[in-house]
Amino acid sequence: MPPILSIKDLRKAYDGGFEALKGVSLDINEGEIIALLGPNGAGKTTLISTICGITRPTSGSVTVAGHDILTDYRQARSLIGLVPQDIALEPFERVINTVRFSRGLFGKGRKDTVVEDILRRLSLWDKRDNQIRELSGGMKRRVLIAKALAHEPRVLFLDEPTAGVDVELRKDMWDIVDQLRADGVTTILTTHYIEEAEAIADRVGVISGGEILLVEDKDSLMARMGKKQLDVQLTAQLDEVPESLAAYDVSLGDDGWTLVYSYDTRAERTGITKLLSDVSAAGLQLRDVVTRQSSLEDIFVSLVQKDREGTS
Repeated sequence: MPPILSIKDLRKAYDGGFEALKGVSLDINEGEIIALLGPNGAGKTTLISTICGITRPTSGSVTVAGHDILTDYRQARSLIGLVPQDIALEPFERVINTVRFSRGLFGKGRKDTVVEDILRRLSLWDKRDNQIRELSGGMKRRVLIAKALAHEPRVLFLDEPTAGVDVELRKDMWDIVDQLRADGVTTILTTHYIEEAEAIADRVGVISGGEILLVEDKDSLMARMGKKQLDVQLTAQLDEVPESLAAYDVSLGDDGWTLVYSYDTRAERTGITKLLSDVSAAGLQLRDVVTRQSSLEDIFVSLVQKDREGTS
């Protein structure tokens, strides 16, 4: 089956010469959830804006279900829902009319059952007759999501949808995205909350400096790049790692109260047994031993740091 969204060598340069996108290529399959992670200024919003027709690309191509975003704009855009970062809503309009209007903009006929279902899923049904100005910030964010879903899109972009909102809305968002996946909707999420990507994404893409550094299945990425860390907590403080332990990848933590040992979970042997034996032979007494798996955030930070070092 061909990808629902296909991006080929997409570039965006501005008059001053700044390149916001540098040849981005990415295929996204129908029904999957992909999280795009990147620091501020990485190109995440520019990429979404270009796909959604808000910004015109300098070169390259994008198709949505086979429809080119430039030569077949109306068909392509009708398949896309967008939840932008900024909350821009008519303050005196009522919630239900705002969502109905968005549906009508895409040429969809009035279908109150669809609108009601969306509002109920977003806990907005009881607020349907309220004016936008009467809502809290979190509720306004929910209205943005409802507007994006009103025309029943097949591809949904969530550009930092939970930035600055409460934990409850974030959890609701995860549940909604999971429901949409069951309906076959493809979701592309940009977020600063890496736990969101870890919780709901199928694949993770890392973008930095307008380039895609990596796109990979989340679980395989964490298995391939993730490391485990063993914290050997001591009963006495050390000034430096004993010379007899120099052969190990060991450093001091907690101001000298902990030996920190990193190891590859894929290796045939971890070396932990021999390390603990040598720690004892060095005359060190153990208070506790704790293991920790590196998170998606650790991997993300490592990738971005390497990219910056490579371009500096």
